[in-house]
Amino acid sequence: MVAVNFRHIRPSHVVSLRRIDELREWEGHTIGAGVTYRRMERGPHRALAELARTVGSPQIRSAGTLGGNLGTSSPAGDTLPFLAALDAEIELASRARGRRRVPFEEFMVGPKRNSRASDELIVAAVLPAEIPERQAFGKIGVRSAMVIATVNACVMRSGDGTTRVALGAVGPVMIRPTRAEQLASEEARPTAATLEEFSRLVSEAVQPIDDHRSTASYRRHASGILARRLLERCLR
Repeated sequence: MVAVNFRHIRPSHVVSLRRIDELREWEGHTIGAGVTYRRMERGPHRALAELARTVGSPQIRSAGTLGGNLGTSSPAGDTLPFLAALDAEIELASRARGRRRVPFEEFMVGPKRNSRASDELIVAAVLPAEIPERQAFGKIGVRSAMVIATVNACVMRSGDGTTRVALGAVGPVMIRPTRAEQLASEEARPTAATLEEFSRLVSEAVQPIDDHRSTASYRRHASGILARRLLERCLR
């Protein structure tokens, strides 16, 4: 709709999906594409609820959906680090070819680009069977509300110490700092030195750019700090 309002695209047809009940369903680990941020705020997943509260105004949260964020595939999309950290799958449906599931890392292929075919509809995000209980989301922007992320991140930690990290707005797609994840996963109670190295490895892994919202150097610096703070929250 932003692109339409600025006349960057001129669609010949607009199709409403509001009456498709399946898209609004949230059953277990399958979250329909039509589930709104307002519902996510009240959902069982802590990081998903935290990120939903940062999106726009109450009016936007009542209208905006998970599928909209997936379809736009903006590197700054707030639901995307959560899905990336969990290695979620995206369910797509085509009238001609039926349904298929695509791993998130294969779904988002670039800034505002994804692997959905032109005749496919985003049906749902499918989360894995095991979801870490300890999870946190954070976002840095030029103000505290109604803002597109300069950096956003999701950190999750399982009972065995396995740590998952995903960051947005600091690369063409979601960034998984694998070396930082491995480091944090090796210690049951990471020391201050480990946390400092974790922060450094996160900053090293991101691929930021300069744009009208921030500089690449600030994004790199902020990524490490934000990820460390979120990990510390998961360790409490």
